[in-house]
Amino acid sequence: MHDNESTPLDAPEPDGRSRREVLRTAGVAGAGLGLFALGSGGTAQAAESAGTEEAAAASTAAAPARQGETMIGVPFERRSTVRVGIIGLGNRGGSMIDLFLAIPGVQVVALCDPVKEKTEKAAAKVTAAGQPAPATYTKGDHDFENLCKRGDVDFVYAATPWDWHFEMAKTAMLNGKHVGVECPIALQLDQLWELVDLSERTRRHCMQLENCCYGRNEMRVLRMAHAGKFGRLLHGAGAYNHDLRGLMFDPDYYEGPWRRLWHTRLRGDLYPNHGFGPVANYMDINRGDRVTHISSFGTPALGLAEYREAHMPKSDPSWKETYIESDRTISLVQTAKGRVIRLEHDVSTPHPYSRINQLGGTKGVFEDYPARIYLEPDQSNDAWGDFGQYADWDHWLWKEHANPPGGHGGMDYIMVFRLMQTMRLGLVPDFDVYDAATWTSPVPLSHLSIKAKGAPQAIPDFTRGGWREERGGVDSEKPGEA
Repeated sequence: MHDNESTPLDAPEPDGRSRREVLRTAGVAGAGLGLFALGSGGTAQAAESAGTEEAAAASTAAAPARQGETMIGVPFERRSTVRVGIIGLGNRGGSMIDLFLAIPGVQVVALCDPVKEKTEKAAAKVTAAGQPAPATYTKGDHDFENLCKRGDVDFVYAATPWDWHFEMAKTAMLNGKHVGVECPIALQLDQLWELVDLSERTRRHCMQLENCCYGRNEMRVLRMAHAGKFGRLLHGAGAYNHDLRGLMFDPDYYEGPWRRLWHTRLRGDLYPNHGFGPVANYMDINRGDRVTHISSFGTPALGLAEYREAHMPKSDPSWKETYIESDRTISLVQTAKGRVIRLEHDVSTPHPYSRINQLGGTKGVFEDYPARIYLEPDQSNDAWGDFGQYADWDHWLWKEHANPPGGHGGMDYIMVFRLMQTMRLGLVPDFDVYDAATWTSPVPLSHLSIKAKGAPQAIPDFTRGGWREERGGVDSEKPGEA
């Protein structure tokens, strides 16, 4: 998946500079942006009590005071039609609108993107689908605020450059809207806490639309894990290893250099969600277990500079950039129950696409890319088994939608279908703001850990103790439609 959305970078900032100039200036400044001044703190203590209940309790005690009631187990309001507003109509948003339009009981009522042509193209898709013409918002970077103020929007979907995700999620909730945001949901720990608090205060759900949780393999492994096929779970791994060099230097793919510029700012795992989300589901993170701390290490930053040297003319603006993002970041995350999760991030070197997607327990292991499995007593003699033989364990969503439309092997459609279903039927969503904050927390924390030479960083308990309660998630039962 590419998080690849459009916001024009030439719109003026309050000081008269264009957003493009501001981003480039910030990029050249490197890591000294003060983005993570709040940090996690307590790294020595976290190292001493790693993986213990004491570490989990200490982190909970350090959480800011709750401003509202928990959102754990809170259902959506039941409605016959879900009215959707979409912010960001670039590569991701411009394709996801097709899936919203393909689902019965969903109406796209408003669209926003400062690039007018993209908004017009998306609006044409809405009318071609037989729905009324949507309202459009194209007047600058902040016109999304007017979309969020509408009284006929139930759910706001944001697919924009990462810098905007926090502000858009916040604005949507403050205007009484449920909101789903592409990865990552925010970039700072204080922002993650603010989204948690806002969700609790406004009683609106704020979700990380982490589509890989709904992949066919991921959902099959999830059901098998919950049925005990892997025994007692011990370890897992996930990644975003995806060669994006060509796309990040392509002036037409991303709207400006926003994604590449993050490689001039941080050294950590910029995109942990695709790998972290599924493994967190397998281990029931925030549903009986929780992650307590993370240790990260990064390689030198060489890949983007070498690619630029080989492919970009000396006149290209990218030559003003200094890359500090590790070509490969490797993180180890431990849970309160002592389990270990390995996360990797690499978008700057040549290699085949892989999310790793590994799960191991006392009875065997699954590894993806390619999919293979080894379970006792089914397999023996150190020979991998055929994962296709376990198709009976497919989730009901994949049995009901065996050949779903859309990209990423259909997982995008499954995610949107299920989210819209929970909204129409008034069900508890499969994931919530606590999952969003947890899955995104490696962004700032891995950066801090690498700067501290791998020292563990405490991962906040965003649930404030609610993780101890076992509850449902993506491994859902098929609901009645009545």
